[in-house]
Amino acid sequence: MAVVTYREASRTYQGQERPAVDRLSLEVRDGEFLVLVGPSGCGKSTALRMVAGLEPLDGGSVHIGDRDVTDLAPKDRDVAMIFQNYALYPHMTVAENIGFHLKIRRVPRDEIDRRVRETAAMLDLGDYLDRKPARLSGGQRQRVAMGRAIVREPAVFLMDEPLSNLDAKLRVQTRTQVADLQKRLGTTTLYVTHDQVEAMTMGDRVAVMRGGLLQQVASPRDLFTRPSNTFVAGFIGSPAMNLLHAVLQGDDAVAGSLAVRLTPSQKSALTTSAVTIGVRPEGWVIGGTGLAATVDIVEDLGSDCFLHCTAIDAAQDRVVVRVEGLSAQSGGETLHLGVKPGSVHLFDAASGERLPD
Repeated sequence: MAVVTYREASRTYQGQERPAVDRLSLEVRDGEFLVLVGPSGCGKSTALRMVAGLEPLDGGSVHIGDRDVTDLAPKDRDVAMIFQNYALYPHMTVAENIGFHLKIRRVPRDEIDRRVRETAAMLDLGDYLDRKPARLSGGQRQRVAMGRAIVREPAVFLMDEPLSNLDAKLRVQTRTQVADLQKRLGTTTLYVTHDQVEAMTMGDRVAVMRGGLLQQVASPRDLFTRPSNTFVAGFIGSPAMNLLHAVLQGDDAVAGSLAVRLTPSQKSALTTSAVTIGVRPEGWVIGGTGLAATVDIVEDLGSDCFLHCTAIDAAQDRVVVRVEGLSAQSGGETLHLGVKPGSVHLFDAASGERLPD
């Protein structure tokens, strides 16, 4: 096991003005499962490949444990990478795929057999060791790819969207298995995904990236309850947090008929009179005094219902309201929405940064 540390690490591709990764400083703790998440093109896969040695750095450094690995070849970094496309050898059996790296390192045959069988048992692949990849399901192939990494006993696992080729049901099942396996192995793991639900359910901590810049790194709970800016607030959570345009009037941030009192420290932190009010879908109370909105679409999911609305007097902002059970509302209906205590998040509209609590 080892600590992975980025120190002002940067990477700029030829012909691009902006860095793909811009001065990234981040520490992945020993034995931690840290997830890098963000939209396409945010730099998360580039950051992962910088640790693997597949992308050179244009500035800064990367450390694994107490070693500066910035200029080391990939084979000398003691990392194992699991890719999106499995990358299995089609002419080899499951056992041969899992043990291939040990074979080229000239590990004794009996040792290879022992480690392959132990790894296969851990991944519920013991009955498939003689099969070739073409006779396996997508989930089984991904477990073979994981087994090939596990059998090497590396200091660090690097996983680049390993579940993105699986169907929705299998993804849910497999992500639980991956998280449980990492806990049992205790190996430092850096995991990349664009799926924020995957990030929130798997990671010990989650690092959110945008445009090559690290936006926030925190536990899933802290990301959800205290997003550092409007980007994180809008990216984390499904459906996303409602962000309403408001203006400062006296001591209140006012969005249509919704008024939220600001503290003196919040007022002093504003750079302009524009404020963004954030409320998660479950933070609304129907029938309260506050925002008036028209229901556009009713999305019944059985245990929950999401009402997609348009605010009548708050810059026509879109609003999503979560209610438990089946909906009693219908399209075209006008709602009056109050806010549950403790459910308001306030941001400076100019900078996007969170105002002090």
